Amino acid sequence: MSSNNITMSDAAVLVSRPSRIGFWTLFRRSRLGVAGLAILVFFLILAVGEAHISPYGARATGVGPSFAAPSLAHVMGTDNLGRDVFSRFLSGCRISLLVGVFAALASTAIGLLVGMVAGYFGSGIDSALMRLTEIFQTIPRFFLAMIAVALFGASIWNIIFAIAILSWPVTARLVRAEYLSLRHREFADAARVVGVSTFGILVVELLPNAIGPVIVNGSLQVAQAILLEAGLSYLGLGDPGHASWGVMLYEAQPSLRTAWWMSVFPGFGIFLVVLSLNLVGDAINDALSPRAHDR
Repeated sequence: MSSNNITMSDAAVLVSRPSRIGFWTLFRRSRLGVAGLAILVFFLILAVGEAHISPYGARATGVGPSFAAPSLAHVMGTDNLGRDVFSRFLSGCRISLLVGVFAALASTAIGLLVGMVAGYFGSGIDSALMRLTEIFQTIPRFFLAMIAVALFGASIWNIIFAIAILSWPVTARLVRAEYLSLRHREFADAARVVGVSTFGILVVELLPNAIGPVIVNGSLQVAQAILLEAGLSYLGLGDPGHASWGVMLYEAQPSLRTAWWMSVFPGFGIFLVVLSLNLVGDAINDALSPRAHDR
């Protein structure tokens, strides 16, 4: 009897241990993840505080001589119209992050809906939705986004819509896999027995247990959306009314050799934000992994 009690006590400790380890405790084990988070927070502060930090308006022309090199007056120099590159950099930070976040949220919402329905109901519904997902996955995203933006106009919201409608399949397949493994677990069967509705099972019972991979993928989706918007803008398909980093790179093309600062600073901004999002995504993945509680 004593031996059995000790075994049960030890098992209880092992089961309860993960609940006592906070997410932040696990996350900060990754130094690269913490560094990525610090970089990301820095750029978020720049984006939110643009109006208070920017020395000039992003569209203000003639605030300095054309093609002025970086100096104390213009820390990132000026462009061909005498606009302050630092002011436009701050605006580009806000626009690029806005595009990335909203496109990722929209694509994640679509992917969640498709993945939940396919994974929970299975059978013919699952087959039909997965064939649709495969069709979207076989289409080259970048070129279809180019066509969509060219047809519907190069506004920020059209770009967000084009990116979102082409980025949901990965999320859908992740969610479907999670729901296929969760739908017949004991807690899901118990919920059905007590009369919980299908919607309640899908959203309240299963979704919290499947959300980990979605969060990780969402951080990567933000990075991919920023890169896709920058690529479209670099080819002249960005919104000219908003100074995103991609639009800045497009405007810098004729002056790559004579005014390096026009392309280097927005390019470096894209690099740092995308890198930080990938580092944060990897750290979140490690923190949410069950193996993290055993280390």
